[in-house]
Amino acid sequence: MIEARDGATIPLHTRGSGPPIVVVHGGGVDIGTYRWLAASLAERFTVHLYNRRGRADAPPRTEPYDVREDIDDLAAVLRTTGTVNVIGHSAGGFIALEAARELPIERLALYDPAVHVDGLFPAGWLAGAKDALRAGDDARALALVTSGINTHTPVSRLPLSVQTWITGLFLRTPIGRTMGELLPLTLDESAAVFAHAGPASRWAGVTAKVLLACGASGPDYYPKINEALASVLPDARTLLVPRGAHDALNRANRQIVDPLIEFFAEP
Repeated sequence: MIEARDGATIPLHTRGSGPPIVVVHGGGVDIGTYRWLAASLAERFTVHLYNRRGRADAPPRTEPYDVREDIDDLAAVLRTTGTVNVIGHSAGGFIALEAARELPIERLALYDPAVHVDGLFPAGWLAGAKDALRAGDDARALALVTSGINTHTPVSRLPLSVQTWITGLFLRTPIGRTMGELLPLTLDESAAVFAHAGPASRWAGVTAKVLLACGASGPDYYPKINEALASVLPDARTLLVPRGAHDALNRANRQIVDPLIEFFAEP
């Protein structure tokens, strides 16, 4: 158990042995999605996972949402576990990168980080998704999120009514139900990403060694974001994962897991 800055208790889920790594999960999911990643890394490392607030066994999130709470929680996890290695995925990548501006993180691996650099991350879908959610139309809201972010997919070019129908079916699946339940959190976190937009130089003060990874089968803006960040971070490299989609990390695709092991095992 981790005691947060505000006194809340954050359950910690740990497996493996070796140098410790903390995983900051993405939006719309909880740590259950990362069980294969944890199992793959546990062969060489002690892997710490925790649910961010408002999910599964985590404490409730303070409203209105402020990314400061996520950064403070990550700080408590790092301090208690003595960890200086962090993996961040999607919105978790945004939180981890923001945290690395002030926390003693030495190695930081980001996969598809949802960071609004130089206007590269698409933002036009957020207002419509919020309106749909307020109207109680979860399927339409999630369809707008999905097509707004996954700009490379054929589904994103279908009429919104068709996308909404498809999303309604998806919401009946286990992962769909989870994403539907967490949709308010996802939209709040997305708003925070856009509120912290800026030029790549905003993150130039991050001193950690950074691996910026994204999938070759994902949207075309992630490689651009990573290249922009790598151009200003003092010690960063980029990695394009062949055939990797946004879920390559949580599916423990060996083409991302092996580079992660190499990155965190470097002397």
